[in-house]
Amino acid sequence: MTGYFVTATGTDIGKTYVSAALLRHWRREQRAVAALKPVMSGFDPNDVPGSDAGQLLLAMDAPMDLPGLNLISPWRFQAPLSPDMAATREGKIIPYDRLVETCRAVAGMMPEDGRLIIEGVGGVFVPIDDRHTVMDWMQDLSLPILLIVGSYLGTISHTLAALAAMQTRGLKPQAVILNESPVSPVPLPETAAALARHWSGPTIHILPRNATAADIAGLAAAL
Repeated sequence: MTGYFVTATGTDIGKTYVSAALLRHWRREQRAVAALKPVMSGFDPNDVPGSDAGQLLLAMDAPMDLPGLNLISPWRFQAPLSPDMAATREGKIIPYDRLVETCRAVAGMMPEDGRLIIEGVGGVFVPIDDRHTVMDWMQDLSLPILLIVGSYLGTISHTLAALAAMQTRGLKPQAVILNESPVSPVPLPETAAALARHWSGPTIHILPRNATAADIAGLAAAL
Protein backbone atom coordinates (compact mmCIF):
# COMPACT_ATOMS: atom_id res chain seq x y z
CA MET A 1 0.00 0.00 0.00
CA THR A 2 1.13 3.49 -0.84
CA GLY A 3 -0.45 6.16 1.31
CA TYR A 4 -0.16 9.93 1.54
CA PHE A 5 -1.17 12.52 4.11
CA VAL A 6 -2.34 15.64 2.29
CA THR A 7 -1.94 18.90 4.16
CA ALA A 8 -1.63 22.57 3.21
CA THR A 9 -0.49 25.98 4.33
CA GLY A 10 -4.07 26.92 5.21
CA THR A 11 -7.74 26.57 4.34
CA ASP A 12 -9.06 26.58 0.75
CA ILE A 13 -5.63 25.99 -0.77
CA GLY A 14 -6.64 22.89 -2.73
CA LYS A 15 -6.20 19.76 -0.60
CA THR A 16 -9.46 18.22 -1.76
CA TYR A 17 -8.96 19.26 -5.38
CA VAL A 18 -5.54 17.60 -5.56
CA SER A 19 -6.66 14.56 -3.56
CA ALA A 20 -9.70 13.95 -5.77
CA ALA A 21 -7.65 14.39 -8.94
CA LEU A 22 -5.10 11.81 -7.79
CA LEU A 23 -7.85 9.36 -6.82
CA ARG A 24 -9.42 9.62 -10.28
CA HIS A 25 -6.02 9.10 -11.89
CA TRP A 26 -5.30 5.97 -9.86
CA ARG A 27 -8.75 4.59 -10.65
CA ARG A 28 -7.98 5.01 -14.34
CA GLU A 29 -4.88 2.90 -13.65
CA GLN A 30 -7.28 0.32 -12.18
CA ARG A 31 -5.75 0.51 -8.73
CA ALA A 32 -7.68 0.01 -5.52
CA VAL A 33 -8.14 3.41 -3.89
CA ALA A 34 -9.36 4.68 -0.55
CA ALA A 35 -9.60 8.11 1.01
CA LEU A 36 -10.34 9.56 4.41
CA LYS A 37 -11.31 13.08 5.39
CA PRO A 38 -11.70 12.04 9.01
CA VAL A 39 -12.26 15.51 10.45
CA MET A 40 -14.41 18.07 8.69
CA SER A 41 -15.78 21.39 9.90
CA GLY A 42 -18.06 23.73 8.00
CA PHE A 43 -20.09 20.70 6.93
CA ASP A 44 -23.56 21.37 5.49
CA PRO A 45 -25.65 18.18 5.81
CA ASN A 46 -27.91 19.50 3.05
CA ASP A 47 -25.03 19.63 0.56
CA VAL A 48 -23.06 16.42 0.96
CA PRO A 49 -21.79 16.39 -2.67
CA GLY A 50 -20.38 19.88 -2.19
CA SER A 51 -18.41 18.94 0.92
CA ASP A 52 -14.80 17.83 0.92
CA ALA A 53 -15.81 14.29 1.85
CA GLY A 54 -18.46 14.33 -0.87
CA GLN A 55 -15.90 15.33 -3.48
CA LEU A 56 -13.66 12.43 -2.44
CA LEU A 57 -16.60 10.00 -2.60
CA LEU A 58 -17.40 11.25 -6.10
CA ALA A 59 -13.77 10.80 -7.16
CA MET A 60 -13.88 7.19 -5.98
CA ASP A 61 -17.34 6.61 -7.50
CA ALA A 62 -18.45 5.56 -4.01
CA PRO A 63 -22.06 5.76 -2.75
CA MET A 64 -23.09 9.21 -1.59
CA ASP A 65 -25.00 7.85 1.41
CA LEU A 66 -24.78 8.06 5.19
CA PRO A 67 -22.75 4.84 5.64
CA GLY A 68 -20.24 6.03 3.04
CA LEU A 69 -20.06 9.46 4.64
CA ASN A 70 -19.59 7.98 8.11
CA LEU A 71 -16.77 5.79 6.82
CA ILE A 72 -14.84 8.53 5.06
CA SER A 73 -15.53 11.35 7.53
CA PRO A 74 -16.62 10.18 10.98
CA TRP A 75 -16.06 13.52 12.75
CA ARG A 76 -18.18 16.19 11.03
CA PHE A 77 -19.13 19.56 12.43
CA GLN A 78 -21.26 22.34 10.99
CA ALA A 79 -19.48 25.46 12.27
CA PRO A 80 -16.80 26.71 9.82
CA LEU A 81 -14.18 26.90 12.58
CA SER A 82 -11.09 24.99 13.63
CA PRO A 83 -12.08 21.41 14.51
CA ASP A 84 -11.60 21.85 18.25
CA MET A 85 -13.79 24.96 18.28
CA ALA A 86 -16.40 23.46 15.95
CA ALA A 87 -16.62 20.33 18.11
CA THR A 88 -17.00 22.42 21.27
CA ARG A 89 -19.93 24.29 19.69
CA GLU A 90 -21.70 20.90 19.47
CA GLY A 91 -20.68 19.76 22.94
CA LYS A 92 -18.23 17.21 21.55
CA ILE A 93 -14.53 16.47 21.37
CA ILE A 94 -12.49 14.66 18.74
CA PRO A 95 -10.95 11.54 20.32
CA TYR A 96 -7.41 11.89 19.07
CA ASP A 97 -6.33 8.31 19.74
CA ARG A 98 -9.35 6.95 17.87
CA LEU A 99 -8.63 9.33 15.00
CA VAL A 100 -5.12 7.92 14.62
CA GLU A 101 -6.33 4.32 15.06
CA THR A 102 -9.01 4.81 12.40
CA CYS A 103 -6.45 6.00 9.87
CA ARG A 104 -4.10 3.12 10.66
CA ALA A 105 -6.91 0.57 10.40
CA VAL A 106 -7.89 1.73 6.91
CA ALA A 107 -4.24 1.71 5.82
CA GLY A 108 -3.90 -1.83 7.13
CA MET A 109 -6.80 -3.05 4.98
CA MET A 110 -5.38 -1.72 1.71
CA PRO A 111 -3.97 -4.17 -0.87
CA GLU A 112 -0.27 -4.03 -1.63
CA ASP A 113 -0.70 -2.06 -4.88
CA GLY A 114 -3.48 0.17 -3.50
CA ARG A 115 -3.40 3.91 -3.00
CA LEU A 116 -4.66 5.71 0.11
CA ILE A 117 -5.13 9.42 0.74
CA ILE A 118 -5.73 10.85 4.19
CA GLU A 119 -6.70 14.48 3.89
CA GLY A 120 -6.02 16.73 6.83
CA VAL A 121 -7.96 19.78 7.86
CA GLY A 122 -6.80 23.36 7.28
CA GLY A 123 -3.07 23.94 7.70
CA VAL A 124 -0.29 22.14 9.51
CA PHE A 125 -0.94 23.74 12.91
CA VAL A 126 -4.74 23.54 13.01
CA PRO A 127 -5.86 22.34 16.47
CA ILE A 128 -7.72 19.03 16.68
CA ASP A 129 -8.30 19.14 20.42
CA ASP A 130 -6.80 21.02 23.36
CA ARG A 131 -3.46 19.20 23.04
CA HIS A 132 -3.02 18.01 19.45
CA THR A 133 -2.65 19.69 16.07
CA VAL A 134 -2.45 18.40 12.52
CA MET A 135 1.33 18.33 13.03
CA ASP A 136 0.93 15.68 15.75
CA TRP A 137 -1.43 13.72 13.51
CA MET A 138 1.07 13.66 10.65
CA GLN A 139 3.89 12.67 12.97
CA ASP A 140 1.94 9.78 14.52
CA LEU A 141 0.86 8.36 11.15
CA SER A 142 4.34 8.58 9.57
CA LEU A 143 2.93 8.64 6.04
CA PRO A 144 4.60 10.49 3.15
CA ILE A 145 3.32 14.07 3.21
CA LEU A 146 2.05 16.11 0.28
CA LEU A 147 2.08 19.83 1.11
CA ILE A 148 -0.34 21.85 -1.02
CA VAL A 149 0.52 25.54 -1.35
CA GLY A 150 -1.11 28.37 -3.26
CA SER A 151 0.18 31.00 -5.67
CA TYR A 152 -1.53 33.99 -4.02
CA LEU A 153 0.35 37.02 -2.68
CA GLY A 154 1.91 35.92 0.61
CA THR A 155 2.28 32.25 -0.25
CA ILE A 156 6.08 32.31 -0.11
CA SER A 157 6.09 33.36 3.53
CA HIS A 158 3.29 30.95 4.43
CA THR A 159 4.97 28.06 2.64
CA LEU A 160 8.41 28.63 4.12
CA ALA A 161 6.86 29.00 7.60
CA ALA A 162 5.01 25.69 7.22
CA LEU A 163 8.15 23.94 5.99
CA ALA A 164 10.23 25.34 8.84
CA ALA A 165 7.63 24.29 11.40
CA MET A 166 7.50 20.77 9.96
CA GLN A 167 11.28 20.55 10.04
CA THR A 168 11.30 21.17 13.81
CA ARG A 169 9.27 17.96 14.18
CA GLY A 170 11.43 15.92 11.84
CA LEU A 171 8.85 16.10 9.07
CA LYS A 172 9.76 16.76 5.46
CA PRO A 173 7.16 16.59 2.70
CA GLN A 174 7.68 14.14 -0.09
CA ALA A 175 6.34 16.78 -2.45
CA VAL A 176 5.35 20.44 -2.42
CA ILE A 177 2.50 21.01 -4.86
CA LEU A 178 2.02 24.58 -6.07
CA ASN A 179 -1.69 24.70 -6.85
CA GLU A 180 -2.67 27.83 -8.78
CA SER A 181 -4.84 30.19 -6.74
CA PRO A 182 -7.81 32.11 -8.23
CA VAL A 183 -5.67 35.27 -8.11
CA SER A 184 -1.97 34.79 -8.86
CA PRO A 185 0.16 37.94 -8.99
CA VAL A 186 3.07 36.29 -10.85
CA PRO A 187 3.46 33.30 -13.17
CA LEU A 188 3.62 29.94 -11.40
CA PRO A 189 7.22 29.16 -12.45
CA GLU A 190 8.40 32.40 -10.82
CA THR A 191 6.73 31.51 -7.54
CA ALA A 192 8.19 27.99 -7.68
CA ALA A 193 11.66 29.40 -8.35
CA ALA A 194 11.36 31.87 -5.47
CA LEU A 195 10.39 29.05 -3.09
CA ALA A 196 13.22 26.84 -4.33
CA ARG A 197 15.79 29.55 -3.60
CA HIS A 198 14.89 29.41 0.10
CA TRP A 199 14.16 25.72 0.57
CA SER A 200 16.27 22.68 -0.19
CA GLY A 201 14.00 19.73 -0.83
CA PRO A 202 12.08 17.78 -3.46
CA THR A 203 11.05 19.43 -6.70
CA ILE A 204 8.10 21.79 -6.44
CA HIS A 205 5.31 20.47 -8.65
CA ILE A 206 3.16 23.02 -10.46
CA LEU A 207 -0.56 22.46 -11.01
CA PRO A 208 -2.31 25.09 -13.15
CA ARG A 209 -5.98 25.85 -12.69
CA ASN A 210 -8.14 23.37 -14.56
CA ALA A 211 -5.25 20.93 -14.63
CA THR A 212 -5.50 18.31 -17.35
CA ALA A 213 -5.35 14.54 -16.94
CA ALA A 214 -1.80 14.74 -18.27
CA ASP A 215 -0.88 17.27 -15.55
CA ILE A 216 -2.20 14.93 -12.85
CA ALA A 217 -0.54 11.92 -14.43
CA GLY A 218 2.78 13.75 -14.37
CA LEU A 219 2.31 14.60 -10.69
CA ALA A 220 1.36 11.02 -9.80
CA ALA A 221 4.38 9.65 -11.65
CA ALA A 222 6.68 11.95 -9.70
CA LEU A 223 5.38 10.95 -6.27
